[in-house]
Amino acid sequence: MNKMMIPILFAILTAIFWGCYGPTIGNAQTPRVNGKPLLPPEGWTSFKPYVFIGIAYLVIAIAGGLVMMKVKGDSFSFTGDHFPTMKWGFLAGTLGAFGALCLTTAMMTSRGNALLVMPIVFGGAVSVTALVSVLRLHEATTVSPMLWIGMLLTVVGVVVTAMNTPHGHAAVKKPVEAVASAPADLDPAAIPPSQDS
Repeated sequence: MNKMMIPILFAILTAIFWGCYGPTIGNAQTPRVNGKPLLPPEGWTSFKPYVFIGIAYLVIAIAGGLVMMKVKGDSFSFTGDHFPTMKWGFLAGTLGAFGALCLTTAMMTSRGNALLVMPIVFGGAVSVTALVSVLRLHEATTVSPMLWIGMLLTVVGVVVTAMNTPHGHAAVKKPVEAVASAPADLDPAAIPPSQDS
């Protein structure tokens, strides 16, 4: 297998996992019956699933990281020459965690509409990565104009994708168990008119 195929394969897997991430958060935010969303009960907020997103990140990142370190014959030292791995790794994790918090907030304020939020997130992430690379390498003057054209096309693609993706149905109200109304067999004529005092 061509060496370039391995990173491309894992990049595609990342796109698949992260592409399913938003819709899954949408499912976690809204209770469903027979696939139809309901209005959430009292005390059910979008940040309740975020706690378990964090737990999943923690378990998979630590366990997966330790296993792969062992497989690759890595040392388990994070001091001295290895300190940058801890410093930059923690910063990257912090950025990822704040990104997940912002994504959860975006999903909450869009009423769980992952199909609107996710194209903006991923289209924007590509552009931010390009800008950070330009700034980090101090090559703003030598950047190809095609980069700016690509970023513009990304924005256009995000808008077109978000506008044309099916957005599903709004949440339906739960059935009312007790109706606060007059019994059906009560004669409306028997109700005395209200008296003005």
